[in-house]
Amino acid sequence: MLDNPTDPASPDGARPPAESAGFESLGLDGSVLPQLEALGYEEPTPIQTEAIPPLLAGRDLIGQAATGTGKTAAFALPILQRLSTVKSDIRRGSAPSALVLVPTRELAVQVSEAIHKYGRGIGARVLPIYGGQPIGRQLSALKRGVDVIVATPGRALDHMGRSTLTLSGIESVVLDEADEMLDMGFAEDLEAILDALPPERQTVLFSATMPPRITSIAKAHLREPVVIHIDRTGTDADALPKVRQVAYVVNRNHKAAALGRILDMEVPDSALVFCRTRVEVDQLAETLNGRGYRAEALHGGMSQEQRDRALGRLRSGVADLLLATDVAARGLDITQLTHVVNFDVPSAPEAYVHRIGRVGRAGREGVAITLAEPREHRQMKNIERVTRQKFTMETVPSVAHLKERRMELTRDRLREVLLAGDGEPFRVVLESLSDEFDVVEVAMAAIHIAHQSSAPEVDEQEIPSASMKGSGRQNRRERTDTSSARMKHGARPDRGQQRNRGHDGDRTRLYVGAGRTNGIRPKDLVGAIAGEAGLEGREIGPIEIQDRFSLVSVPADKADHVIRSMENVAMRGRRVKIRRERF
Repeated sequence: MLDNPTDPASPDGARPPAESAGFESLGLDGSVLPQLEALGYEEPTPIQTEAIPPLLAGRDLIGQAATGTGKTAAFALPILQRLSTVKSDIRRGSAPSALVLVPTRELAVQVSEAIHKYGRGIGARVLPIYGGQPIGRQLSALKRGVDVIVATPGRALDHMGRSTLTLSGIESVVLDEADEMLDMGFAEDLEAILDALPPERQTVLFSATMPPRITSIAKAHLREPVVIHIDRTGTDADALPKVRQVAYVVNRNHKAAALGRILDMEVPDSALVFCRTRVEVDQLAETLNGRGYRAEALHGGMSQEQRDRALGRLRSGVADLLLATDVAARGLDITQLTHVVNFDVPSAPEAYVHRIGRVGRAGREGVAITLAEPREHRQMKNIERVTRQKFTMETVPSVAHLKERRMELTRDRLREVLLAGDGEPFRVVLESLSDEFDVVEVAMAAIHIAHQSSAPEVDEQEIPSASMKGSGRQNRRERTDTSSARMKHGARPDRGQQRNRGHDGDRTRLYVGAGRTNGIRPKDLVGAIAGEAGLEGREIGPIEIQDRFSLVSVPADKADHVIRSMENVAMRGRRVKIRRERF
């Protein structure tokens, strides 16, 4: 919906689209409509319906919409239509007229590919520029002439410093996934780029959330923008019923084993597993590969070549699992995904909705699996409140369930062979054995071989069940009964556990009174703790950084030492408070 809709009869043309539907009703013309028809686009999405008319009219715009709502076409089509009015011989060799800024390399590639497809009919020249790519190739393309630049802020500034990116001809600038760019520390880079652009330009800002920092940028750089907010009830909420949302409550030290069991039961064609940290991605990928899965890792610590190779393996079917951090997976569009897994509960409900929105698109069914620790009940409730849907709570599959499931898979594979009639070449083996053995016995032996070759040995160790902490009177009564039983047997409650509910097995989470707004990054915490307390890097983590605070996991027996060592340490120019996490 438009928060400040203009008069339908206003001369600037920013009017609601006609109800008769179709892209032509939005004001698009023959320069882009034939290509949309060729691509199979029939009806615009809500964000396209609301954004395209004011953008065609030259208005600045703020659009709040989640991933997967069609934002790229919403800003790309007006840019291309405006570009089509300039003759190709005039455009050739000219400076770019549009700049799209995105947070990640993957999103730069994805957006540039989409704009290239939409603009094929007018010969639009689109160039993605990002770090990790040979700069010589970018310099050659820029020298030949480009119409639309899709760039990460850091590489755009790099080219500006080299005077290889000319901004004097920019007529439109788009900030896509603006909140992500700010979360990744690009605020100063964005300000520098926007300040260098011609003042008489169109500025478009898209963001999934609207924190104060986004509002500040909008006030400073946008002129009387049209504000569009696509309510989740009109987009993501409609898609959620197509996604089966399942949650398992698991203690942290059993999560990797539990995930393996769950994947064995689900048998996903292609799954994206979200983890909080790079270390967690690498460790979990190694664990799942050892279990027989073809898992690929994706995070910011990898080179562009490694990232491209991992995505290529998933898209081609060579790999069936991709493990990634939120930032690394931002903007990825993997059409064949059947499952999304949250190895940890996202701290923000919006992040959860973004993640599961990657499956269940275009009418397809998908599965969203969340592994929740007992202490994460509040985050689960927040997600249920935002999505207006309850999680289906299930128990981790037992050894018996897993054996039964693997037997079902063996039966299904045999059934496929029988229906396809592919067993005829082996009739001679059956006939030669039938003289010595009963045919049923031969069949059972064959099934045994098929089962053993396709299904690894089942781990015979059961995974302990867990339940949400603080989720009601029953849990409180259970804790009271447990404490009473200890006292009856003469055992005193462990004081360390009483004052340290952040303790998880042999690790403890510490609260650090500084976060994103203070410029704190994971490497700052690791460096400070390792330098002051003498811990090794592998002992520190996972790390969770929020706007005003951070949480870091350390060995439980070293927690007090870390707290004492960090009492007078300054991080990013200020002393920070550090203590055990409170619940």
